[in-house]
Amino acid sequence: MTVDLEERATDAPAAARPRRRWVVPLLVLVLLGQMAAAMVTTAVQQTPTIDEPVYVGTAVTYLEQHSLRYNPEHPPLGKQLIAVGLAFASPRMDPAFRGDQTQLGRHVLYEAGNDPYRLMLLARLPMILLTLLFGLVVFAFARDLTGAAGGVLALALYAFSPDVITHGSLATLDVPAIGFLLTAVWLTWRARDRPRVYLPLAGVALGAAIATRASVLPAVPVVLLLALLATPAWRRGVPMRARLRGLAAVAGVGVVAVLVVWVSYLAVDPSLRWTEPIGTPVVHGVRGLLAGWLPLPEPYRDGMRIQFGFEDSTFSGFLFGRHYQGSLWYYLPAALLVKTPLGMLVLWLAGSVAMLAVPRLRTAALYVLVLPALLLAVAMTGARDFGTRYAIFMPVFLAVAAAAVVTLRWRWAPVAAGLLALFVAVSSVRTFPYYLPYSNEAFGGPARTHLRLHDSNVDWGQDLGRLADRLRERYPGEQVWLVYKGAGVPSAYGISARDPLRVPPGEVHGLLVVSDSSVAKATGRLAALLRTSGEPVDEVGHSISIYRRP
Repeated sequence: MTVDLEERATDAPAAARPRRRWVVPLLVLVLLGQMAAAMVTTAVQQTPTIDEPVYVGTAVTYLEQHSLRYNPEHPPLGKQLIAVGLAFASPRMDPAFRGDQTQLGRHVLYEAGNDPYRLMLLARLPMILLTLLFGLVVFAFARDLTGAAGGVLALALYAFSPDVITHGSLATLDVPAIGFLLTAVWLTWRARDRPRVYLPLAGVALGAAIATRASVLPAVPVVLLLALLATPAWRRGVPMRARLRGLAAVAGVGVVAVLVVWVSYLAVDPSLRWTEPIGTPVVHGVRGLLAGWLPLPEPYRDGMRIQFGFEDSTFSGFLFGRHYQGSLWYYLPAALLVKTPLGMLVLWLAGSVAMLAVPRLRTAALYVLVLPALLLAVAMTGARDFGTRYAIFMPVFLAVAAAAVVTLRWRWAPVAAGLLALFVAVSSVRTFPYYLPYSNEAFGGPARTHLRLHDSNVDWGQDLGRLADRLRERYPGEQVWLVYKGAGVPSAYGISARDPLRVPPGEVHGLLVVSDSSVAKATGRLAALLRTSGEPVDEVGHSISIYRRP
């Protein structure tokens, strides 16, 4: 059977439209409703992941001290959004506290008299709301390109994405930064019809992305070029005056973005008091020029230098059972292959091909496909093989690309797309509520992820509370030896445990509880303990293994 790649009509007959007008809003409501339920449940059940206490502690200093000194490697906007939720808890903090940002997070959550469960939930709720709003952007962008059916398909992929649910329910910066970037791109697309309305808004969204994570900076030139396409400046035969107005409009987008970044810093500290952090690396070459000359606040540029220092460092990784030093260029594609639902992978590929093949969508491909390709290429050169969160732009942007499948003039295209989307939904629902360690069926599901990946792909310290419940319910009174990789404090959740790495192996008897990331990268004494502990007798959240040592 051949497939005609010309666009397929998507509008229903005029007489049927009034009767069907409620169907699409209902589907949108259902999809976002289930996503909200999944994210809130996850946020309630999971204890702090490794990065969250730092962001929460920093957000509290924004509220209490209006200080920029903590977590300078990331811009403030995402943490300001976290602070909006924390403000309802009136968090306490010792004004005399002195320590680094890791100690700050521990102090705020566990030492200053705050309820860590309540504080974390309130910190996560603004991110959950923002993730849902970005779902509306995904729907609106795909609907603009392909019609209502494509919008619903794109939203379904977004709303059932285990990675988006995972990181959208955490008080972290990955999803907000990419969501703002997608919003900026969508607004530049809409600016093709009304540039005076949408280009300034695109500048605001672009600035919000830059003010959340510096990792989006490589996307800025692309967004400005897309903004240029919304003006007559690039067209042949356009008068010089109109060309200059178009170029000025694009420059305006950049200026607005820069102003948003400045405002985000001034909102924390109107005096912009700043001292360069001790140990900030000296950066040379092109990166040094960027950090020195970008028209951004000095704290932002020092944060860039710190990030460049991280990229010049060597970290360890784990992929398909191999523990290694350094980074692998193919790590992120391999991790995405494991952690993306199979139906989603097929729809990403089919939608990308359709965008390039359907004539009227080829221009849209510049907006939807170029940025994820660029950001993936940049991320693949990074030094930190820590998880697919570094490629969270893939399920966000490619959900929109997948909508192009519905434009194919092939009568089975809607049915095939619907079945694949259903496959994605079933795979996602089956992993509930353990979205963080998700892997697709080809790789054994979430129970097997720890055999192939580590860190934020499977074990990011999120299951300390679940471990406390398991020990209390199944192993009351037993001696517990704990090797935990995370930012939580076990005793705060009622876990009484000793460190097995501080005593001779012959003294370790009872329950040996080890985070799966520590298992994956075990060396020395821990590796010896694991070799003599047999197979796990239990597991918690697909991220913590329990062994019994006689």
